[in-house]
Amino acid sequence: MLRIASASLAGTAIEFYDFFVYGTAAALVLGPLFFPTFSPVAGMLAAFATFGVGFVARPLGSVLFGHIGDRHGRRPVLVASLLLTGAATVAVGCVPTYDSIGVAAPALLLGLRFLQGLGLGGEWGGAVLLTAEHAPAERRGLWSSFPQIGPAVGFLLANGVMLLLSATLSDAQFAAWGWRVPFCAAGVLALAGLWLRSSLAESPQFLGIDDRARVPLAEVARGHWRLVLLTAGALAVGYAVFYAVTTWSLAYATERLGVDRTVMLACIMAAVVVKGALTPLAAVLGDRFGRRPMCLIGCTACALWMFPMVGLLSTGEPLLMFFGFLVAMLAFITMFAVIAAYLPELYEPRVRCTGAAVGYNLGGVLGGALTPIVATAVAQGEGVPWGVAAYLTGIALLSLGCFALLPETRPVRVVAAETTAGEAAAG
Repeated sequence: MLRIASASLAGTAIEFYDFFVYGTAAALVLGPLFFPTFSPVAGMLAAFATFGVGFVARPLGSVLFGHIGDRHGRRPVLVASLLLTGAATVAVGCVPTYDSIGVAAPALLLGLRFLQGLGLGGEWGGAVLLTAEHAPAERRGLWSSFPQIGPAVGFLLANGVMLLLSATLSDAQFAAWGWRVPFCAAGVLALAGLWLRSSLAESPQFLGIDDRARVPLAEVARGHWRLVLLTAGALAVGYAVFYAVTTWSLAYATERLGVDRTVMLACIMAAVVVKGALTPLAAVLGDRFGRRPMCLIGCTACALWMFPMVGLLSTGEPLLMFFGFLVAMLAFITMFAVIAAYLPELYEPRVRCTGAAVGYNLGGVLGGALTPIVATAVAQGEGVPWGVAAYLTGIALLSLGCFALLPETRPVRVVAAETTAGEAAAG
């Protein structure tokens, strides 16, 4: 289990590195380089729009790779998604700017971001299911949390490289070529991930399926559509909070408050470090007390904390901003540490790769794609951007309602009803 979970963590970290490095670049440099004819605010919105395209592509990736995972196995998904995301990320680092090739530059950026999202849409389902389906039921939350640590590691890798470059290069050097370095480094990381995943065994639960779904998406749409919509709505708050902290706040503080980008990156990264370190603990609590209670607690904490977080961000003081981010990340991980066990348990094995991944990535569209764009537009007035806090609180309340309508998949129940939990939830 340790080898399987570690390989899933490493691969997920690499793919999320690819995805996150784009978000950081969008917040810092992509607007002026690829949309120079726009005003600063419009350029930022355009850069965040290309960022959002990756989220729109993720559900499509979950359909494509979910079909492969439910028909041919979880393991092929891990290899194909990693290759696609890695190649697209390296290509982003090679795209000429608007000054060199005109409107073709943002068009290429848009297309490559779409491919990034397509690959990542398959990654989560494959990595989580391979781990969850190998794990013993009583410790499924703990082992499944390893891939959930991957996004934190990927974020720290991406922003660590950006922080190093930001601290050692001048603004002119960073804009000229420095921002490209993290994208080009993705090729080396992708090769390392492929090597780690080459020896993984296929999921025993997949191998035990005698009657595999012919068209998994059709079965999910017919028998589990309500469950997919509820999980998407429930997970939206996690994406909204995470990207409000890691992407929108970075742009807002550096552009509007005049905070040094190195200071902002350090504040955000410190909060993400704590979040990643506490992920296994939250997952163990999920094994002990159930998945749904943890999700309800985390979602409630998000709803209560968004106004204080925005107020602390608006001070521009590093320690206060860090504290605001830290509490938000702890509320986030209270939910998302158990999601990797919760979602697979909601679906029957024959359509699990498609159902769980589509619900997870639709939540990304609702929460992750729109949040930086909406928050940037809402925060244009003078004073504290309370409109952003209201928006995030609204999403948290929506997600809270969705979690309240989902069933529990308590570990003691999973052993007896492994193959019927999804049908019971859908009914």
